[in-house]
Amino acid sequence: MPSIFSYLSAEVDWCEGNFERSPIIAEYYNTISNVSFFILSPALLYLNRQYRQQRPLPMNFVSGLLICVGIFSVYFHMTLSYVGQLLDELSILWTLAAAYSFWYPRVYFPKFIKSRKQFFWLSGVTTVICTLMSFIKPAFNAYMLNCIAFHLLCLTWRELKKCSDKRVHRMATVMVVWWVLAISSWIGDRWLCWLWQAVNFPYFHSFWHVLIAMSLLYCCPLVIYFDVCYEMPSFKPKLGYWPSDSWPVVVPYVALEESHKQC
Repeated sequence: MPSIFSYLSAEVDWCEGNFERSPIIAEYYNTISNVSFFILSPALLYLNRQYRQQRPLPMNFVSGLLICVGIFSVYFHMTLSYVGQLLDELSILWTLAAAYSFWYPRVYFPKFIKSRKQFFWLSGVTTVICTLMSFIKPAFNAYMLNCIAFHLLCLTWRELKKCSDKRVHRMATVMVVWWVLAISSWIGDRWLCWLWQAVNFPYFHSFWHVLIAMSLLYCCPLVIYFDVCYEMPSFKPKLGYWPSDSWPVVVPYVALEESHKQC
């Protein structure tokens, strides 16, 4: 029986050919495309630095976990090992769990949850159970994680119905567009591999890495915006765009102003 650390011991093998461009990197483009996560995390920290000054723990903790996602994804696609697969998928699970724990609005807490601390415990116990279950059939992890995105989209829709800021609606729309492109790349690579191999272009999973990072560049400021509305009543969140509003391609961020007004 091969070691769980051995090359090609994972249950999942993506469409890109193995060891075609390097004798030590199994999936070359799937590996190097993870550079997007190493850019994403510092970009979020820098652009949303006003929020980070007020709430350093959520920003620093989640950004650190996003770096871990990039590291473990590099390891997985470089080796296609069983351990790499688990680390890749579980790092995403724990990042989502941390984001839910810090930022899930109190108004949506289950009725038996009376405080943020209790919700932390609920999220933690649920995540530990999911982690243990992931060892039974790791191949289902990725599908389960992608399903969580539908809950986030539903939650976003409920929040947008209460918000009249056109910039927020535009940011949410762009986030969804990037997510649709990302999930289409993921599904296409998984289910239509025969087609991409026939045309000699089996690289859509590497597109997934870049596109989901772009979606997160819009998702995180959106989450921060609503968190300020709910948890920081002395501030009013205001969306800005880097490097400038006039540029055709921009990255959103949240600035804080005094004298909060309900969205």
